[in-house]
Amino acid sequence: MDRIAGLKDYIQKSEFKEALGIPQEDKIESKLLAQGEYNINYVFIHPVSKKKLILRVNTGSQMHLEDQIQYEYHALKLLEGSGRTPRAVYVDGDKKQLEYGIMVMEFLEGHALDYRREMSYAAQCLADIHSVSVDSDSGLIMPEDPLQAILDECNEMVKTYYASSLGEVHKKRMIERMLKRGQQMLDNVPVYEGYRCCINTELNSGNFLINGEGKDNYLVDWEKPLYGDPVQDLGHFLAPTTTFWKTDVILGQEEMDDFVRQYKLYAAGRYDTEGIEERLRLFIPITCLRGITWCAMAWVQYQDPGRLIRNEETFYKMEAYLEEGFLERIEEEFL
Repeated sequence: MDRIAGLKDYIQKSEFKEALGIPQEDKIESKLLAQGEYNINYVFIHPVSKKKLILRVNTGSQMHLEDQIQYEYHALKLLEGSGRTPRAVYVDGDKKQLEYGIMVMEFLEGHALDYRREMSYAAQCLADIHSVSVDSDSGLIMPEDPLQAILDECNEMVKTYYASSLGEVHKKRMIERMLKRGQQMLDNVPVYEGYRCCINTELNSGNFLINGEGKDNYLVDWEKPLYGDPVQDLGHFLAPTTTFWKTDVILGQEEMDDFVRQYKLYAAGRYDTEGIEERLRLFIPITCLRGITWCAMAWVQYQDPGRLIRNEETFYKMEAYLEEGFLERIEEEFL
């Protein structure tokens, strides 16, 4: 907590304690829980309720938002009725007292998703989340053309790698060629006009908290929610660049098809699932391109010695995604 100037003092302030219903005389004791690329999470126990809470410190925005943490808080509030997301209880994004925005939310138990044994729980979670009715004026960002928006983001992110002398020339050419193929896939696709909802957009196995049959299973880490096509979530969930991120799993076609069948069964009657398979054939390869270009960008950024957050496991995976053999496999099988 010493890394964040003023954070120790902030959580002892009367305003913070009053907002959480904590007596002024009680001292809050926190410890590091986990950190990602743009957030650091601490855990503490509420002195009155004795429940665990997460203090989330946001250090940057993938979405280039001025108030990233408020946006994430708002999405959690929209989805509270799903029963599949953590309940957010406090947010401060004005950065007047701290350099970074912070949020407090409930701590949820569970283990990371096992792709080989627990896909049905993920299908249930996503069906429940996607079925929550959300209006177009809900405050969520809504890309007009979801697929093209992802590819545009890819082209923007990869500029960091193209411009860096650290990037290998032949890999730059490979990625450029793959992006061109991705654009060719989208050139004649009409703009999406179907059902939209609040989607997560970042569905790796570690963002699921699984407790098993008849118990509560959750989806956490709502850093990049959008008002978009639910198939974008399904494509991200199934893409090899996602499954390989926290594990060494790459799903086969039969496994993907079985997951889609389960998802449609759970979502049946709650929203129109027609055309999911056709859209997946576009979302999966475009999602692969997003994973590769993000890794290329982040790999360069990780070379900065002044970077606040550095996760060695993440850096190892970035390098694995940029290996020539991995790039060739994605190009051959999905593009």
